[in-house]
Amino acid sequence: MNNEQVAELLLQSLEHELGGTKVYETAITCAVDEGLRSEWRKYLEETKTHVSALTSMCEALGLDPTQETPGRKVVRLLGGALVEAMKLALSAGKPEAAQLVACECVVLAETKDHLDWELIGKCAEHSSGEKAALLKAAYDTIEDQEDEHLYHSKGWCRELWIQSLGMKAVLPPPEERLHVKTAIGAAKAEQSADKER
Repeated sequence: MNNEQVAELLLQSLEHELGGTKVYETAITCAVDEGLRSEWRKYLEETKTHVSALTSMCEALGLDPTQETPGRKVVRLLGGALVEAMKLALSAGKPEAAQLVACECVVLAETKDHLDWELIGKCAEHSSGEKAALLKAAYDTIEDQEDEHLYHSKGWCRELWIQSLGMKAVLPPPEERLHVKTAIGAAKAEQSADKER
């Protein structure tokens, strides 16, 4: 494996989780639906634990968790753009529209998170010794949370958009009731929502 690129992945992942706390803090201010606000508060707390896990993992692997890289700068810029987009939407004075923007921003952020943790899992599979153990332990602890964050957020986004379009929405989305944590489960939840309409 390319150890330099593994380090880059971990540092970018850490930067993205740091930005994720800001994304969730801002998204919470945009939430109109109390169920969604509650969900995002939970995800904010979990994201904070992801920051701690990645920081500890970097240190255990001999990486400086504050090390700046070009990729890390890009990740920070993208996260900041999501926060700015939500603030702009909120300032327009249309709370439901700001909530939709926040949902989309969360889905975008969680898509990157999901990819990062998937790649960390791949690194664990192809590593050995203490490095493999550290990567696998973090992956096993966090991957299910990332799956939930992504699939549930996509469900909220879909259903709130449907509602905004004047159609019958299923809120909270079936992803919540069904405790979805897989792509197959997400597809079944979306089919379930279609049947409920």
